[in-house]
Amino acid sequence: MKKIDGHAHILQEVAGFNAKGRHTALGNGYSIWDDGDLLKLIPDGYGDKDFTAESFMKLMDENGVEKAVILQGHLNGYQNYYTYLSIKRYPERFIGAFSVDPYADNAMKIVERYVEVLGFRAIKFEISQGGGIHGYRSNAPFRLDTDPYVSRILNYLSDYPGFVVTVDYGNYDQISHQPQAFPNLAKAYPELDFVICHLSFPHAATPNRLRNDLRMWQDYDNIYTDISAIQDIDSPESFPFPNSQKNIQIAKEVLGAKRLIWGTDLPWSSTFNTYEELATWLEAVDIFSQEELEDIFYNNAQKVYFKPENVEAIRNAEDPVTKDLNLY
Repeated sequence: MKKIDGHAHILQEVAGFNAKGRHTALGNGYSIWDDGDLLKLIPDGYGDKDFTAESFMKLMDENGVEKAVILQGHLNGYQNYYTYLSIKRYPERFIGAFSVDPYADNAMKIVERYVEVLGFRAIKFEISQGGGIHGYRSNAPFRLDTDPYVSRILNYLSDYPGFVVTVDYGNYDQISHQPQAFPNLAKAYPELDFVICHLSFPHAATPNRLRNDLRMWQDYDNIYTDISAIQDIDSPESFPFPNSQKNIQIAKEVLGAKRLIWGTDLPWSSTFNTYEELATWLEAVDIFSQEELEDIFYNNAQKVYFKPENVEAIRNAEDPVTKDLNLY
């Protein structure tokens, strides 16, 4: 079965920043936050202080994954330009999103460069209190559907039909958790596609909470959700992940298979469960038909992220600042 990993990360170097401070690579896949939190960030054998596009492609090839969507996050640090270079080097394997802090003075300059010059057609907002912007702005919470700094970005992106806005808003107990913002966004920007990461952070012990989140999006065809890292969120879990099975069953009942995008959230997620397990667990359970699995594993990500015009935009882009450096 063809597969696209719809949520993954690559790291040229660890450059994370969030409520824990700065994130520093230590070697052997380990890294440490300024508050002393030690992580095994990179699986053994796939990077000492980095997780390169080449390392990821090796994992993909070993597990029959044809393509991947490269996203950004505060855990790894924004890898915007490395993502651009990797897409240019391996255009048949990758598409990606860039990130920006909407409150930075140069936010719109950055957005315009990544869209107009570098050809990106997806943006990732990691606003979660646990790992993203709300972690260092928890005294000034904001809503994506009403915040003027976010709105100026979305208004700009609306002139690029088919642009993808991907959002990680964190767990239900975080002030950043805002599933109710997305019906408003879907109505305000019908030309954009919205992808909510991690199935709205589900927990099998509270099924109605997940149902209610997903029901808000039922009537909007431009709202999707990826199912990456749900094993980590509703842990402890062992293959084939019984809690995740319960959560994905609710997602099927409420949204249907055509609104779900498989992903893994590599590399960190693969330190808890192997990439092989993350790539095969849906096939090991009796929840989806073959046709539905084809949609979740491949067709939906292809439709949302790999739109022909979006792929063409970044493939044809050339950065005048670095064009003479032979970077790809």
